[in-house]
Amino acid sequence: MHDSYQITKDDNVMSESLSLTIGQHSNAGRKPINQDRYGLFIPSEPELTTKGITVALADGISTSDVSQEASATSVNSFIADYYATPDSWSVQTSGHRVLQSINSWLYGQTRNSEFRYDMDQGYVCTFSGLVFKANKAYLFHIGDSRIFRLRNNRLTQLSIDHKKAGDQENSYLTRAMGLEQQFHCDSKTFDANLGDIFILATDGVYDFINENQIIAAINTHTDDLQKASESLIQRAFDAGSDDNLTIQIVRVETLPPLGMPNLQHASLLPAPPALTPKMEFDGFEILRELYVSSRSHVFLAKDMNTQENVVLKVLSTDLEDDQEAIERFLMEEWITRRLNSVHCLKAIESQRQRHFLYSVTEFIEGQTLTQWMQDNPHPSLDQVRRIVEQIAKGLQTMHRREMIHQDIRPDNIMIDSSGTVKIIDFGSTRVAGVAELGAETDLILGTAQFTAPEYFLGYQGTAQSDIFSLAVLTYHLLSHELPYGSSVSKAYSVAAQRKLSYRSLVREEHKIPFWVDDTIRKAASIQPHKRYQEVAEFVYDLGHPNKVFLNKAKPPLIDRDPVLFWKCVSTGLVLIVLYQTLADYL
Repeated sequence: MHDSYQITKDDNVMSESLSLTIGQHSNAGRKPINQDRYGLFIPSEPELTTKGITVALADGISTSDVSQEASATSVNSFIADYYATPDSWSVQTSGHRVLQSINSWLYGQTRNSEFRYDMDQGYVCTFSGLVFKANKAYLFHIGDSRIFRLRNNRLTQLSIDHKKAGDQENSYLTRAMGLEQQFHCDSKTFDANLGDIFILATDGVYDFINENQIIAAINTHTDDLQKASESLIQRAFDAGSDDNLTIQIVRVETLPPLGMPNLQHASLLPAPPALTPKMEFDGFEILRELYVSSRSHVFLAKDMNTQENVVLKVLSTDLEDDQEAIERFLMEEWITRRLNSVHCLKAIESQRQRHFLYSVTEFIEGQTLTQWMQDNPHPSLDQVRRIVEQIAKGLQTMHRREMIHQDIRPDNIMIDSSGTVKIIDFGSTRVAGVAELGAETDLILGTAQFTAPEYFLGYQGTAQSDIFSLAVLTYHLLSHELPYGSSVSKAYSVAAQRKLSYRSLVREEHKIPFWVDDTIRKAASIQPHKRYQEVAEFVYDLGHPNKVFLNKAKPPLIDRDPVLFWKCVSTGLVLIVLYQTLADYL
């Protein structure tokens, strides 16, 4: 009678960070085949922190003879593929993309089989899953399996049934894995408190036992959730359940501290001594100082093993005891290691053990964009396009990994000797997957002149925030000015931002086409939803006339040259006064 499927290391796992106690059981019941599947996976560090623990359950549909394959695929693939997604992605993004892929595969299997004209006989199942990460529980649900939470002896259903109610013959699923090509999955996020109990169950269980019986079983077997799950399956069977029966019971035992353990461990390393040229330090020879800022000191160094020139970066002495600054410093290298783009600074991998707190990256022989602008005060539109296009490719790599740079500006861009443009500073970058661990700050980390206006209202950045910064940088390259002057950083309310006015680049001294100016205007819109959705869209319109902009009338004089507009208005008023005076005299 027992037919279960699970991916797990241990049913009871304790760790210094996140730990759960788990009981789970499945039974074919009165049916010859068990079409339910369940699974869980508890990884070791660092995945335990960066990705969390997965629990999943799927229920096949009785009208299909292959539904158990859909259930097994959904559970198995969700758990395996979720951990294959980038650790920079948020849980929601990872879960959705994995389930969407599974849904497409199941739908395709049915469409390519003898069941293509009757989906109810194809590869279809329900799915309910939980991902526990940091102090949150992330729910993914489609179909009529259910997820409950038991807190303070009160049972709450967290999922919503996707089912048309009726008698057994007339009820049917309105949503399920593999049922439709278009995928629609419920996803929610809940706080996970110590002692919270989450329950996943198929309809063969919850239709035949009530809330009080579930609570009583868990309270009776509070020290053995496996016995609790088995007793509830037996109770539902004894109550006349005619379906497969599956249940998982998960209790939160301990919660991790906020932040990433690998970063916390690295932050215990001591600050390096004062670095000077010709000094040997941790396997490197310091050659010369490259750059000093309030946040860090940057040196050119030679790796004494490989003889390769590298850049060695250390925290400013003023920040050596600032825990938040240390975490941002460590995060910068963590981010750099995960960006595989010629247009993003590359981290140098080293097998040597570090004895001090520092980071090592590639050395770029070239100049910053700030220096390039000084050498090229009047760049052509094509030169600007080539630079912006390369910055955009670096940003696109980041956005695909759910990273928002938040500080695009000339000093953070390098152009090497071959003309390749690279983003070099990631100290302000927001990573969705890391933000879920509580490693966030309310500070505005970017440079005021290039920072998107939503930051000054207290909102989190998005890809549109980086697009705004890139548009301002483009404007700055073409004019050495800013589209709103210095007003954006002074506008701390919606009302104040509504008064901001974009100054058109269509002026005699710049000779910029109307459609290019409109492209920059859109990308630098004060309201994020009016900007381009993807950085690639902005770059494309920057090089190809958008028909919408071409069909627009020439911008009014007040937009093109406000000073000239008001001069004309003043001149007109003077002429009117003179005319009226002359008329009165005559």
